[in-house]
Formats: sequence, structure tokens, C-alpha cells
Amino acid sequence: MTLQEIQQAIDQLSAEEQLVLLDRLMRTLKTKQKPPIDRHALVSQLQGCLHRPGQSVPSDTDLESMRDERLVEKYLA
Repeated sequence: MTLQEIQQAIDQLSAEEQLVLLDRLMRTLKTKQKPPIDRHALVSQLQGCLHRPGQSVPSDTDLESMRDERLVEKYLA
């Protein structure tokens, strides 16, 4: 069945049947989504990217300061 045939078949359904179909599509898409992101692992990886040999990993305060400096450079320079 082609996409156009599916669209035509959907147009022939009642509003209630279209809602049931929509619900089914949403559930199917949710199950096919990628697993949720492990934010702690992501932060750890990003801190590792910022690590410089001979220096400690930047603290949250250091990262905030770096972000503020970048924003000043971007918008005020």
C-alpha cells in the first residue's frame, strides 16, 4: 500500500476511527524512540572533554564562569 493510498483510506474513516488510529500511531512511535539520555553520563563525558592535562576537571563554578565569559564575548564584544 502506498502512502497516497493510506492517506485516502484515512480520509474515509470516521473522526472516531481517525482518533483511534492516531492513538495507535503515537504509541507505536513512542516505543520506537531512542532510550532516554543518561544525563549523568553525558555530564561526565563533557567534563572529560574539558579536562586539560596537568589540570583538574573544571568545577560547576568554573563552567559557569566559562559560559558567562563566552556570552560576554558573543553579545557584548
